[in-house]
Amino acid sequence: MITVVGAGTGSPLPEDVADGAELVVGGRRHLDAVRLPAGAGTVVLGALAPALDTVAEYVAKGRPVTVLASGDPGFFGIVRVLAERFGRERLDVRPGVSSVAAAFARAGLPWDDAVVASAHGRDLRTAVNLCRAHPKVAVLTGPGAGPAELGDALGSDGRVFVVASALGSAEERVERVTPAEAAVRDWGAAVSVVLCLDEARALGPVRAVAGPRPGPAGWALDEAEFAHRDSMITKFEVRALALARLGPRPGDLVWDVGAGSGSVAVECARLGAAVTAVEKTPDGVGRVRANAAAHGVDVRVVHGAAPAVLSGLGDDPDAVFVGGGGRELPAIVAACARRARRVVVVAVAALDRVPAAREALLGAGLVCDGVLLQSSRLAPLPGDVTRLAAANPVFLLWGVRPHGRTEGVSP
Repeated sequence: MITVVGAGTGSPLPEDVADGAELVVGGRRHLDAVRLPAGAGTVVLGALAPALDTVAEYVAKGRPVTVLASGDPGFFGIVRVLAERFGRERLDVRPGVSSVAAAFARAGLPWDDAVVASAHGRDLRTAVNLCRAHPKVAVLTGPGAGPAELGDALGSDGRVFVVASALGSAEERVERVTPAEAAVRDWGAAVSVVLCLDEARALGPVRAVAGPRPGPAGWALDEAEFAHRDSMITKFEVRALALARLGPRPGDLVWDVGAGSGSVAVECARLGAAVTAVEKTPDGVGRVRANAAAHGVDVRVVHGAAPAVLSGLGDDPDAVFVGGGGRELPAIVAACARRARRVVVVAVAALDRVPAAREALLGAGLVCDGVLLQSSRLAPLPGDVTRLAAANPVFLLWGVRPHGRTEGVSP
């Protein structure tokens, strides 16, 4: 049996927790805090692979092992790798209070509706995009992925950080700072977790399901659900297929270029993605913001004309929807296609512009496909009868980056 014990924040390990073990594995501070049995071997956790190999030698001989960890070792912790290597039936897990639970407690907030992301040994961009899209996010930090890096990526977006360091120790420190303030600080290595909060929405409604709010019950909303000008809006039939090809999901960043009413941007945000909407007209910018607010989602709106404005957007997007462009469409599609990590979807009403848009996708190394969408909606006629009213046909093109290829994607 492998006994896995978590040192909860504020509740230190019992001195006798390793009694009976023939091998004790843990960080230096955990090993120093307990009474080691006479003759027991020890492994100071650093590189995980050699530690697991040593554990395997003891397990093969039926010799008891105790593993000491921080907080709840089943929450982004060592329980996963131990279960994968040795089987969960060999594990006796005794969790402590996780750093996430402790950080929210220090902030005086419930966390059943929080999104939790680990940036320890992982790409920080997923955590950044979750912070952009959700009002309450906890980020477990790691080397090169702490408050400074997170704050630098987020910039000034109205969020507040609660930075919890050395939780449960005599050196514990909990500070509230803006992302900009966090970006210019040297935080050292003691940071446990960063809470990224939209304080106006930090106390969400009571729900029966833990985690981020459930996804929408439906999508491809009717045009009447959005404010728009003279029917200048991506129709719901087109939007349905565009969303299917964009595949927006939590942790993604999506651009909506030539956003108009922002209907695609809002729908992507409702599905959990971080979204940047680019719109060149001042009244369009106002409509996008109003529609995002009406649907309770965060959409970053950038006022400017593509393709020139795209160079200042920062992080490369996972997916891009291009819904406008006129004569600039080929240049806009090319600029988006060079930076998209996964897919670019283009809606084109004019037949003449389809070949150039397709060539722009192919020229960026994307695999291109598309359809002509023609739909007819039921419409009433006098006499309690119904006719079919044809909508304007729209070409929908999409370019997908081949799996494993990143050529053309900016670093």
